[in-house]
Amino acid sequence: MKNNRRLFLKLAGLTGFGVAGGGILKGFGEIPQPDNVLTYGNAGPGKQLFNMSGYAAPKLETVRIGFIGLGQRGPEHLSNASKLEGVEIKALCDIRTEMAEGAKKLLTGTAHNPTIYSGSKEEWKKVCDRKDIDLIYIATPWHLHTPMAVYAMEQGKHVCIEVPAAVTIEECWKLVETSERTRKHCMMLENCCYDFFELLTLNMARQGYFGEIVHGEGAYIHNLLGLNFDKKGYYDMWRLKENMTRNGNIYPTHGLGPICQLMDINRGDKMDYLVSMSGKDFLMEKKAEELAATDSFFKPFTNKKYRGNMNTTSIYTAKGRTIMIQHDVSSPNIYSRIHKVSGTKASALKYPSPSKISTADGENWVSDEEMKKLEKQYEPAIVKKIGELAKEVGGHGGMDFLMDWRTIDCLRNGLPLDQDVYDAALWSAVAPLSEKSVASRATSVNVPDFTNGSWKTNKPIDITLEKGGTTKAKA
Repeated sequence: MKNNRRLFLKLAGLTGFGVAGGGILKGFGEIPQPDNVLTYGNAGPGKQLFNMSGYAAPKLETVRIGFIGLGQRGPEHLSNASKLEGVEIKALCDIRTEMAEGAKKLLTGTAHNPTIYSGSKEEWKKVCDRKDIDLIYIATPWHLHTPMAVYAMEQGKHVCIEVPAAVTIEECWKLVETSERTRKHCMMLENCCYDFFELLTLNMARQGYFGEIVHGEGAYIHNLLGLNFDKKGYYDMWRLKENMTRNGNIYPTHGLGPICQLMDINRGDKMDYLVSMSGKDFLMEKKAEELAATDSFFKPFTNKKYRGNMNTTSIYTAKGRTIMIQHDVSSPNIYSRIHKVSGTKASALKYPSPSKISTADGENWVSDEEMKKLEKQYEPAIVKKIGELAKEVGGHGGMDFLMDWRTIDCLRNGLPLDQDVYDAALWSAVAPLSEKSVASRATSVNVPDFTNGSWKTNKPIDITLEKGGTTKAKA
């Protein structure tokens, strides 16, 4: 069965994401297909090595951490970790020595004295090789996430990866296979699952306020046009290069993750297929040409086919529910992740602010006074426990701190993490799947089942804090 999985991945690469229904590839003749693969993404190739959903690794009284990538996101996690008990920060790694040294200054006045690794593209492996590290945080350019995470798990480390966890379907399967084989956690750091309104609606959904969830919407609409073209923005212009070479929803997880948790995707339901459409690029190529007129640095970024400004992806689930996800980081739009929840009894909408919950009959938004009552009645346990401290610490309003605290607390108490490798793979997979659909004039594309069928029996994540919640923190 494992050979089937490898064969599937090889064939997927040959066909640009798909195996023809009849098993014929032009120029290759008749190609044998894995027994359980009928079309791309159908059921998932191979046999599950070990079910990581609900998996609780042995307790770590002290979580020893190495950080790889200290540009924009890494220092946030580093700062949060330094405020938690039961943590030792052992290593800081960035190819740029000044970034690693600058990050170390954040630890001034603490008991942490990590070793710095920098100056070489291979230094990160030395961090993963260390025997005195339990957890690796990865906050590097997207194309490095999976190679680093796979190597770290193979060296016996749990990993937390910034979003997205992978950029190809093959990488998604590599993460799943490696996590199952090593029994090491592979969590994607989807911080939006820990934002306060998203946590509130998740708790309300668990308690039946919305009835049965029938539809959800999410997005990442954020004007990053200037930052993408800023020489001091993303190292080596890596994010601009992603936007220049791929066309689809290449950053889906911020809006998608919270909706998937509400719908218990991978834990009672699964994505079946999706369709995706992008408009044309109205802004990025023009921006490149404008900059190149006075700065030759930008010449290589001209005459390129940039992704469409707005992408809309629609997903159909096994239970017949629908999800709509949008992506636009180059138009002058007001920031929005939408977060629309639609149920058989009521609905919710986060953007535009202020966030709203509908009345029980779904006909109107509740009053401000009633909204405060609902927020109190359905306040999630994690917010009661550490919400005020998280807001004081900050980091996207506190959701970063909630996520890092919760992750460390689960590891210290031997509890399953809120996001597992199947979530990391699935949520990330929407990007390359959307690219395939866009390239095929919005043709539907099957979504792989990275759980290999265990979604039918996997349990929803536990948000009660009845276990754990013992890790102390300070501002």
